[in-house]
Amino acid sequence: MKTFKKLSLIFSIFLITFFGEIAVNLACGGEIDPYDYYISYFHNNIEGDEYSPFAYNQMVYLNSETDVESEPEINSREWAKFLDIKKEDVLKVMYKTDSATDVKLVNFDGNISQLPDSLQQNSFIRALGKQKAPLKYYQFAKSCEPLANVTFNLWDATPRDTTAMATKAQEGLKLTAAEKDDFLKLRYAYQTERMFHFAGMHTESKSTYETYIKTSKVNSAVKGWALALYAGSIRRLGNPDEAAFLFSKVFASNPERRIQAYKNYFYTSSPVQGALKYAKTNNEKANIWAINGFGNADSGIESINKVYSYEPKSQLNGTLLVREVNKLEQDLIEANDIAKIGYNYYFSDNGNPKYKDSLKNVNLKHLNEIRSFAVKLATEKKYPQPELGTLTAAYLSWMENKDIVASNYLASLKPDKLPERLRDQYRIIDLLIKAKNIKKGNAFNENDLLPTLKWLDEKRFAENKNQPNGQYDYDDQADKRFSRTTRNFYQQILAPAYLNLGDTAKAALAMVKGDLNHQTLKENSLFQNMSYQSINFWQKNLSPKSMQGLALYKTKAAANDVIGLLASALNQLKNDDFYELYGTTYLRTHQYDKAVQMFAKVSAGYKYFAPENWYGDGENTKLYANPFIETINDFPKKYVTAKASVTKKTFAAEMLRLQKLLVSDKKNAALYYYKMANAVYQTGYFGNSWFLISYDWSSYDNSNPAKYVYDGDYKKAQTAKAWYLKARALSTNADFKAKCTFMLAKCLQKQIIMNANPLSFYYYDKKDIKWRNFIKANYNNPYLKELRFNYSKTPFYAVASSECSYLGDFITAKAQN
Repeated sequence: MKTFKKLSLIFSIFLITFFGEIAVNLACGGEIDPYDYYISYFHNNIEGDEYSPFAYNQMVYLNSETDVESEPEINSREWAKFLDIKKEDVLKVMYKTDSATDVKLVNFDGNISQLPDSLQQNSFIRALGKQKAPLKYYQFAKSCEPLANVTFNLWDATPRDTTAMATKAQEGLKLTAAEKDDFLKLRYAYQTERMFHFAGMHTESKSTYETYIKTSKVNSAVKGWALALYAGSIRRLGNPDEAAFLFSKVFASNPERRIQAYKNYFYTSSPVQGALKYAKTNNEKANIWAINGFGNADSGIESINKVYSYEPKSQLNGTLLVREVNKLEQDLIEANDIAKIGYNYYFSDNGNPKYKDSLKNVNLKHLNEIRSFAVKLATEKKYPQPELGTLTAAYLSWMENKDIVASNYLASLKPDKLPERLRDQYRIIDLLIKAKNIKKGNAFNENDLLPTLKWLDEKRFAENKNQPNGQYDYDDQADKRFSRTTRNFYQQILAPAYLNLGDTAKAALAMVKGDLNHQTLKENSLFQNMSYQSINFWQKNLSPKSMQGLALYKTKAAANDVIGLLASALNQLKNDDFYELYGTTYLRTHQYDKAVQMFAKVSAGYKYFAPENWYGDGENTKLYANPFIETINDFPKKYVTAKASVTKKTFAAEMLRLQKLLVSDKKNAALYYYKMANAVYQTGYFGNSWFLISYDWSSYDNSNPAKYVYDGDYKKAQTAKAWYLKARALSTNADFKAKCTFMLAKCLQKQIIMNANPLSFYYYDKKDIKWRNFIKANYNNPYLKELRFNYSKTPFYAVASSECSYLGDFITAKAQN
């Protein structure tokens, strides 16, 4: 057969797979949450919030771009102390006025009546009105702001006015030299240094710092801000190593500028030894090593060992230790298949097993190094909270499946004596250890976990007081640690355990419970409150038996046990989605009488799922099904208008009617079987009514093996084939039998496709064994042979052979042979 004919055959079958499909509903979730892309139970803020922006996060450069201290708050506090006024009044005038008010303040001459009423009683304004020196400085600082704060715009990159800044800097030098008050003198010098720096006059900026700021005796945060500018000038003047060291000092001294200092440290590109050349104290050396540790996304023990050797009491030790544990979580804790998170939404892990084993061994080696350090931290007791070391050792032992060792570590602690965050972590690790039998699928007393599960609910509800704006709203997710812990426990440990015990209904309950972070729900429909993973699990894995189990569990929500806890979560949600899915499971198993009963429980105004028409506009934005129409070709799919559409409810009712007619009108049973066969055929991947039994459609569906209970119909047309066979057997009409035979050929073709290698067709690899087997199987389709030899004289054969390129290719090939 000619190549063209081969391609024609392939395209007639696979065009729907690779091209042109309108109803593409890819099974994927929202964007990946940068704070939730791996399984974690070890909270990254155990040791406090001072260094929280530098917690481990491989998805973003910093875990937070917000400093733990506020520069406006600090500056306002210093001014309030200097003038003996209210800090809030300084904050309002310095940082929260509009541009119109700013203009008036720049020209403020002490006459309060010229200002808005809202400022006339402000204690800062009143102090400035009475004291000329602070007012003079304030006006100078305000005049510098427009020059320094030029907003970068990619489309209108307005350069800084360096000439004006140089002029302002010269003015500032004179004011600095003339000022007698040390508080104001320091600030004049800082503004002057800043103007020189932004004007690119780094020698002058450096000189200003060394002359007026470095020698100042005033205890002020301004000195740290000035040091940062000085470090930048040192870098520009050709000494990146010293600049890196100076940025590390700002990192240590000024938490309100810590993130900026951290970034600038790395902008110098100085190696760690370069900065260390300038470090004289243990504290300075510890901070340099800590910054390098925070900047290392790979596992490593060197930085934490160095910091501990120089400053064993520093909180940096605990923060770096927790950071290493979080890295190990990403490397060693595998997400369960039913609740993959992060990039695992989209990609399966088909890596080389030997490489994976080798990598796991490397990570386990690192785990033992970190655990040894944690034990050292605990036993030497130089660190203020040595219990952190014990908790870390326990958790790492749990990760390594050494439960007895983990329990022994926990047993050495007194949880009621621990600080709150360490006590919380203790309870989480204790829960994980107790749940290990659950994870292994052994029988267990789930109610032993009830007190801790209730406590977890309290914790996550407390951090989720505000309702999200949408299903994938990631605002403030960095602080939702208990929400992630609770979700992970239910969906990564409890739900898989119930599955291993054969209780899919309980697994489904656990999946929902893991998602419900809010004590009260603004939108209480079932699927609006589920994560992508839970929706996927419910819509694809649940059978009528599972739904029966769920319906039973719903009646036990009042019980004071784990079942009650799980069921009460489900009972928070409306029943419409529940019974719609319940009915769908009966459609999938062809129990149409029960499907009708379930759909009758769905609200009259319920909108059944209809996929988006990606190429539609106006009123043509949805795709509608009618599975009872007859089609020769699968592609393009023959959708209908909304008025002619068939919903799941009407589909179930019509199929039930046809089932009953099989018994009551046996004379026409062949026709009824044929209609039912056509209907279930159209509910397959290849039909126009796939969304009557499936909740998504992907062009990759046929490249994945049959997995779910409905895949026999959705991917292989098995029930359709059985009913076409019955219809053909019951008929004596040759043309009708030709129709049945043609559809039987198409049903068999679906199973041939499932055994093929899609990449072979994409690249047209004639050497691929599955390619050759596919070609051979299609041209040896027994139903095509029957159609040609037994029904070639029928009217249907004439129509089908002209309209269906697949059948036409077969006929042509046989004629050539």
